[in-house]
Amino acid sequence: MSSDFNDKWAEFEEMCLKCTGCGLKDTVTNVVIYRGSRRAPLMIVGEAPGAEEDKEGKPFVGRSGRLLQSLIDAYGFGENDYHICNICKCRPPDNRRPEPSEIAACKKNLAVQFKLVQPKVILLCGSTAYEGFFGNKPVMKDVRGQFIEKNGFFIMTTYHPAFALRNPANKIPIFEDMGKVRDKLAELGLMEPWKGLN
Repeated sequence: MSSDFNDKWAEFEEMCLKCTGCGLKDTVTNVVIYRGSRRAPLMIVGEAPGAEEDKEGKPFVGRSGRLLQSLIDAYGFGENDYHICNICKCRPPDNRRPEPSEIAACKKNLAVQFKLVQPKVILLCGSTAYEGFFGNKPVMKDVRGQFIEKNGFFIMTTYHPAFALRNPANKIPIFEDMGKVRDKLAELGLMEPWKGLN
């Protein structure tokens, strides 16, 4: 990474840490910005930090995160291939769903993050992530597993891993969707073709 990029990334993190766009930061332990590579062909976007994420300062590190990571590993993603973040950087109290005003307040942070990471493929995990990107709440069964091409980016929505933890049968569609994402990255020449489960 160039020193210019590193400077811009440091400015972005400072912007997140100093953000007062909503009241969520007043109740959190950590502002949760990302994990993975700071520039990557795939961006995975979730809802908001949970208790474990708030404690560790990284997204998707609790039970949902372990399931997501197992899918990432199974499909042969390397540490430079993905960037994981959330629509909201701060944990809502009691893990409630972020309010529309909180999603809107954090959107400027996400926009800067997106510009820095420069993904070509985006995987939205759950309806809140979809709402954060597109501005309306979806019927998940109607949008799940399909790519939307927008401004040269390929965006897919899948179920949140927490949904699969509540009903293990729901792991199958998430697994399938991650496979489509992996194939799209290969099709775009951004990763080697997938050679089967590790």
